[in-house]
Amino acid sequence: MIVAIDGPAGAGKGTLAKALADRLGLRHLDTGGLYRATALQVLRAGGDPADPATAERAARSLDIALLDSPDLRTAEVGNAASVVAAVPAVRQALLDFQRAFAATPPGAVLDGRDVGTVVLPDAPVKLYIVASAAERARRRHEELLARGEASIYERVRVEIEARDARDAGRAVAPMRKAEDAVEIDTTDLTPDQVLDRALAAIDARS
Repeated sequence: MIVAIDGPAGAGKGTLAKALADRLGLRHLDTGGLYRATALQVLRAGGDPADPATAERAARSLDIALLDSPDLRTAEVGNAASVVAAVPAVRQALLDFQRAFAATPPGAVLDGRDVGTVVLPDAPVKLYIVASAAERARRRHEELLARGEASIYERVRVEIEARDARDAGRAVAPMRKAEDAVEIDTTDLTPDQVLDRALAAIDARS
């Protein structure tokens, strides 16, 4: 079984993907983590995430161990990840890895921004997770505060909206809902309610 989950930052894709993987006995891959790891590798080397050649080299020599780094969740890395993800050569370098991961038995749950449209267009189950910008900013703001990091809500909201625009407007693999994806709005739902709706969608496709 393969489940593809897409949607904007902060909508709850990762939380849902992990819960589904646990419930269904599947492996989980946060595809955005690959781009975050690429961005982190560039930043640690003192490089410019906006330089295509630098970003591609990092993607092709990516240290997978970086996927476990707590630095992946910083705002700096998140913004840099959105920049490197817009580089066509970076996306190609990471595409084969994602497809091979999904094809390995017993299957997987992958979440990102172009999983159902580009990475796994033939996935039997596709979900598109959304939430209002205000709610996504609130979640991110509280997450940063809980980690002891300084955060200003309005600044977080501006960053999220700017990232949405970049992800949806990039020339290669823009973030969009696949035509056959089931949309779930998590704005007013608990994680358990989101999981129930996702499981119902999966049952309907089985």
